[in-house]
This record gives sequence, structure tokens and C-alpha cells, in this order.
Amino acid sequence: MRSVRVGAGQGFYGDTPDGALDVARNGDVSYICFDALAELTMAILQKDRMRNPEGGYTRDLPSFMRLLLPIAREQGIKLITNAGGMNPQGAAAAVRSVARDLGMDDLRVGVVSGDDITTRLDDLRSGGTTLAHLDTGASIDPVRDRVVFAVAYLGAQPIVDALQREADVIVTGRVADASLFVAPMVHELGWAWDDWDKLAAGVVLGHLMECSGQATGGNFSGDWWNIPDLDRVGYPICEVYDDASALISKPPGSGGWVSVDTVKQQLLYEVLDPRSYMNPDVVADFTSVELLAAGHNMVEVAHVRGRPRPDTLKVIAGYLDGWMGTAMIGYSWPDAPAKARRAAELIEKLATRSGLEPLEQLVELVGVDSLHGDAAAPAADTNEVMLRVAARFASEEEAARFPRVAMPLALNGPPFIGGSGSPGGPRALLGVWPTLVERELVEPLVEVHVQAAGAAS
Repeated sequence: MRSVRVGAGQGFYGDTPDGALDVARNGDVSYICFDALAELTMAILQKDRMRNPEGGYTRDLPSFMRLLLPIAREQGIKLITNAGGMNPQGAAAAVRSVARDLGMDDLRVGVVSGDDITTRLDDLRSGGTTLAHLDTGASIDPVRDRVVFAVAYLGAQPIVDALQREADVIVTGRVADASLFVAPMVHELGWAWDDWDKLAAGVVLGHLMECSGQATGGNFSGDWWNIPDLDRVGYPICEVYDDASALISKPPGSGGWVSVDTVKQQLLYEVLDPRSYMNPDVVADFTSVELLAAGHNMVEVAHVRGRPRPDTLKVIAGYLDGWMGTAMIGYSWPDAPAKARRAAELIEKLATRSGLEPLEQLVELVGVDSLHGDAAAPAADTNEVMLRVAARFASEEEAARFPRVAMPLALNGPPFIGGSGSPGGPRALLGVWPTLVERELVEPLVEVHVQAAGAAS
């Protein structure tokens, strides 16, 4: 029975390359997939692109490639990443530059583009696409003029196309997380695009792998204190067979655990309807999944069921949504929470007196209610808390002024231990607008290019 071994190399923008290096050196894999994107990450990358039109991809991509390309070339491993973000062409150019520096002029770099539909929004609306908010059904009209990006979640097909063109590294924009992992499975095992059960198995495996160490003991809510060596946690590896059964493991000698419980927790991560996990390639039924202990640090995944892929693709749009200013002040025992709440009241009065009217405001007592809000456990006798008051304003000037209104409380408010304003100054805010677009309006414009690093651009 044929099989392919695929490793995870990244779970988020800012992740360590150590896990990917361990997978490359010790995992005996043919592919490593890197999931660098989240909805928040797209907003961060868009801000980068607004500051520098040549930016918009993850800044750590070149450093990852510089470390991994020599090992990948030696081991024959292909690398697939969505770190292209808002600028996959620029990201691919950066990979080619690193390859040339390493003397790999023949390295073939593929790039998948076409997910960015920012300039097409008005044409889509004219053609009958409403772009209504996915969750609320609201019209996009109130924010349309402030939209600065819109990207569709693509599936695995264009990545498979690049693999068929013998790409060694593939850089994409907003490809769905799990689809990065589905692509090498389809390419190597010859799965049909309408074999819904096998594609669903691929999506389940991709979902288990997309968050790197979160499937191997990271963020584990069970007996987390027994997880060994999290400082060098091993990233997951899956060996997938023709029939779509698979084994999840990690590099030998690495830290962390692979158990039914650690894998099960990741399976349930960010799942709304487990019977209908929507992906561009298939609708997977997570309730059909069977997880079985298959040995030390090894779990079998089998019997996944799927249904035909949706007719629409999810789109995430980002729109300018004002500026944030933040004031932070620390308070100590006794009565730390009471001091912080009184200070929040004073900040509100001082802001009003200064002519500042936030569009929205959030008050948090870090250490008391910042994670659970009103559902937080009662604070009995807290040693210390940090008051954080974050306010959204229409202008950058207002957001810059806001932290200053709290400064008099250093001497004029409840007894305090220290404070600060907005680190780095006011922050531009991007709101997120999820919607759906018919896939037939997006996929025909997706492009795949494969180019050797040393070839003329």
C-alpha cells in the first residue's frame, strides 16, 4: 500500500523554526507544510503592505527558508507555505533570493495567487454577489468605502498543480489551513477530487497538523504538567495511506506527547458544527473520526466521512475601523481590584473633560477578569492587578491623546505601583468582514507559476 509522510513546520506567524528543523532532520518526511496565517494575521500583513507595498508577507519567511532549504535539498523534502499572505508574489521572490544566496539557482519556486479579490468587490456586487456579513447578514454598505483588503480561502487544487510542475517550494496567499496538507496527499496518492471520504480524511489530518505543537502536547488541558520537554516539543507528522487511514506521530527523541487525548483536543479546536466542517475541498464529518492508540507516541486516524465541497468560498475582508489608544496602571494589595475600578471611573471622567469621546471602550483588570469577563471567579484578596483601558477613536490624534488623560492618576488617584500608555503609540484598527462568494467567480482567476530561482524574472 502506498503512503506519504507529511510533517508540520509552523502553526502561526512568529512560530519557532526549531520544530520544522527537527521534522526535516529526523522525521523521514517528503513534505513539510507551514501554516502562517489567521484572520488577525491577514490584518497585520495588510498593515505592513500599507506601509510598504513590497511587504505583506510574513517577515520570518526568509529566515525559515535560509535554515530549512539546505536540509530540504539534502533530504528531498518539498516545502509548502501560505506565508505569502497579502503578497505571495513578493514572498516567492524573497524565497528565490534566499535560494540564490545559498547557491540553489535551480530551486523551483511555485507561487499561487488569485485569492486577493480586493479590486473586484464592486464588480462582484454588480453581478449580484451581496457580500453580506456571514454571521449577521448585514449589508457591507456602511464599511465598503473603508475596505482595504478581501481574500478568498482557496483549496488544495492549485498547490497540486504546482507540485505537478515539479515545484520544490510553494508559496501561497490565503489557502485554507488544512488544504496545505491535503495537497501532497492528493498529489502522491492519486485521490480523485470527488472522493469525498478521502478528501475529508485529508482535511481532518491537516486540521490536526495545522497548529504545530498543539496536537503533540502544547496547550493541552489534560494533565499538562506531565507533558515532557515542551521546550523542544516535536511537531506532528502524519503517514497517510492509499485508503486515507493515517498514523500521527512526532520526530523520535523530541518533546511533547502524541496520545488519543492530545490529538482529540486538537480535533475539536475551532470547530462549530462537527458534522459539517466546511473546507474549500470537502465538507468533513468530524463525528465519523476514529482515533486509536497505535503505539508509543502514535495515534491512528481512520474512517473519516465527507460530503461534496460547498459551492461557495469563504472570503475575509478587512476595513479601516479607527484607532486605539490604551492606558495601563498597576495596583497592589490591599484592595487592588477596587483601586483599579475606581481608577477606570476617573479615567472616563478625565477623558470626557478633555473632549475625548471613544467610539468603543474596554475596561479590563488583568489577572481578575480580562479572560473570562463577567464569568470570572471572584477575586478574594488579589496581590496585584493591572488596569487596562483600551478605547477606539475615529482619529489617530484622539487615540494618541487618550493615554495622557490617565497620567495625573500617578499622584491624584488611588495608590498605585506603576503605569504606561500605549506601547508604540496609537494603533490603527482593522475590522474583519466574513462573507461568501461563489467559487466559480474566484477559481478561474487563480494562477500558478513555477520558476527556478536563477531564472530571469
